[in-house]
Amino acid sequence: MTKRLVFDVAKYILAVALLVWVVRANWAPEPTKAIATLGASTVGLSASPLPAAPLLAAASALPDRIEAKGLGYVWQHHVVERQPIQYGYLLLGAVVYALAIFITLFRWLLLVRALDLTLSFADAMRYGLLGIFFNTFLPGSVGGDIVKAAALARTQNRRTAAVATVLMDRLIALWALVWFVAILGSSFWACGLLSGPTATVASTITLLALGIVAASLSLWLVLGLLPDRRAERFAQRLSRLPLAGRALGELWRAVWMYRQRQKSVAVVMGLTWVGQVGFVLAFYCCACALWTPGLGPIPSLTQHFLLVPIGVTMQALIPTPGGAGGGEWGFGALYVLFRATEANGVLASLVQRILSWILGLAGYGIALWLALAARRERLPVPTTLSACSSDCVARHGWLSVLALLIR
Repeated sequence: MTKRLVFDVAKYILAVALLVWVVRANWAPEPTKAIATLGASTVGLSASPLPAAPLLAAASALPDRIEAKGLGYVWQHHVVERQPIQYGYLLLGAVVYALAIFITLFRWLLLVRALDLTLSFADAMRYGLLGIFFNTFLPGSVGGDIVKAAALARTQNRRTAAVATVLMDRLIALWALVWFVAILGSSFWACGLLSGPTATVASTITLLALGIVAASLSLWLVLGLLPDRRAERFAQRLSRLPLAGRALGELWRAVWMYRQRQKSVAVVMGLTWVGQVGFVLAFYCCACALWTPGLGPIPSLTQHFLLVPIGVTMQALIPTPGGAGGGEWGFGALYVLFRATEANGVLASLVQRILSWILGLAGYGIALWLALAARRERLPVPTTLSACSSDCVARHGWLSVLALLIR
C-alpha cells in the first residue's frame, strides 16, 4: 500500500465520520439552552395562559437556540408518515444547479481561448465534467482541476499557458465570489434589507468583502504598470522559493498573462456572477425542499446570498471528498449565525450534496458519451486497464485510472 492510497482512504474515513457526527448531533437535539432561558423571559409572556407561552418567551430571548426538532423529525415526517416533499423546489434546484455548472465550464472555455489555445466546445465540456466528477467524489477540492489541466496540456504546445487557464479559473472564481458578496451586500444594505437581529453579522461580512475587493483591485491596477521584463524576473524569484515556489511562479505568470487581456477577464467575471446567483438559488431551493415549520426558521433568500458563498469557501478547504462532513457543519454554523435552526443548514447541505452526487455521476456519463463520439473522428485510444502500464499507475496513483477511462 502506497502512502497516497493510505491518505486517500483516511480522507474517505474522515468524511464518513464527520457526516455521521454532524447528522447524529442534529438528529434529535434537545432544547436545553432554550429551557434555561425561561427565567429570563418577559413576565407577560410567561404568565400567559397559552401552553406555548414559555417556549415563545425563550425564543424571543434566544431565537437561534431553539432546537426542539432536528433531522429525525424530517425522517419521521417524510419517510415514516409519507408527507409530501416539495418536488417543485427540488426540480428547480436541480435545473438551476446544472445551468450554473454549465456556465462554469463555458467560463473556462473562454479563458482557454483568450490565450489563443485551441479547444473545442465538446472537449471543454468533457474535460470540465471530468473535473467536476473528481472534485465531487475524490479527496481534495482541486483534484479535478489537476486532471483538467493535464488533459488540456497534453493537446497543446504551450503547456504552461494551458495550466495557467485552470489556475486562473479558480482564482477568478474566488475573486468574483468576494465581489459578489460585496456588491450584493452593499445593495441590500443600501435598500434596508439587512435589518433585524442579523444586521450586525450581515454588515460585518459585507464590510470584510468590500475591504478585500479594495485591496485586490488596487493590486490589479498596479500590475498594469509593471513592464514584461520585471514581471518575468519576479516569477523567476518566486520559482526559487522552497516547497511551493514553482506553483507560485506559475500562478504569477497566469495572473500576468490575463492582466494583458482585461476584456476577457471582465466577461469571465460577469459569467461567474451569473453562475454564483445560480448556486445560491439552487441551495435555497434545496433548503426549502424538505423544510417544514416544525424545524424552525431558515434564513431568507437575501441572507442566503451572503452565507452561501462563505459556506462554499469553507467547504472547499475541507480535504474530504467534496468537503463532505465539513460542509454540512459549516452551513449549520452559518445558519445559527443568521439566527436560524442549525439542523436546517445541515439538511440543506445534505440535499445539495445528494444533488451534486447525482449530477456528478450524470456528468461522468456525458463525458463518456462525448469521448465515444470523439473517437469516431480520431484514432482510437486505450480505454481499458490492461492498456495502462503499471508504471503509469505507480506514478500517478490509483485515482488516475478513472481519468484514463474517458480519454
